[in-house]
Amino acid sequence: MRTLRLAVSALAVCVALSACGGQDGAGDTPTPTPTGAQPVTSPPSPDPSTPGVTPTPGDPVDPTGPALPPPPRPSNAPTKPPTGGTTLTGTVTSGVEPNCLLLDNYLLVGGPRDLLKPGAKVTVTGRVQRDLLTTCQQGTPFLVETARRG
Repeated sequence: MRTLRLAVSALAVCVALSACGGQDGAGDTPTPTPTGAQPVTSPPSPDPSTPGVTPTPGDPVDPTGPALPPPPRPSNAPTKPPTGGTTLTGTVTSGVEPNCLLLDNYLLVGGPRDLLKPGAKVTVTGRVQRDLLTTCQQGTPFLVETARRG
């Protein structure tokens, strides 16, 4: 009788464990992973290089599709932006990083360093270059073309 109880208990444990491990997710809500994220259940998108799938010309995955021509430039458009567009006057201050100089919240890039020193009153001419990356971490980059004592 004792062997029968042990066999029935072992069978019950096996059935319970196989029921937990046998979930295939068909028709059920996927169970969360240990990180709490839901597993991906959608099939992968077809590979464009799969035989039998022919991309149409102009399709983004078709490298042989027609290339778009560059947009036409107006004949009166300048080839480079005009120089000397802005003039700033004031006192040069030091930035938070070494060799960084500011004038009215503009970061002075280039120009004669013998004139552009902290405390100097100057007038500079140049242009703003907002997309210029610097290590100074402050001020809007201003490309100095000319500088004079002011």
